[in-house]
Amino acid sequence: MSQLRVEKVQELMKQEISEIILRELKDPRIGFVTVTAVECTGDLREAKVYVSIMGSEQQMTDTWKGLQSSLGFIRREVGHRIRLRFTPELTFALDKSLDYSAHIQELLLQVQREAAGQAPSPETKEAE
Repeated sequence: MSQLRVEKVQELMKQEISEIILRELKDPRIGFVTVTAVECTGDLREAKVYVSIMGSEQQMTDTWKGLQSSLGFIRREVGHRIRLRFTPELTFALDKSLDYSAHIQELLLQVQREAAGQAPSPETKEAE
């Protein structure tokens, strides 16, 4: 199958799954979820949906359980919205890249605060 078509289907699935999670799911356990990417196999039979979950550890655990339990509903809705011969088998994967980038940002801010708090070194005074 054409790689361009697979990429288009992946992007469409990402948009539709985001919309389903945001508007259609009524599970109170599901909190703030962002669909970051969708990876499909070449034959479009399987799709891995990468999600980022924000909140406390308990909220993240509850949201993950809610997403896992609603997997069948999401797959059915994707099948109705995207006309494919076979609806892909969906699996969720946790995307830690947003957490990692927030951690890096915090480290950079910490280094910046430490650098601003230090007095100028003798070498820099002589250069002035």
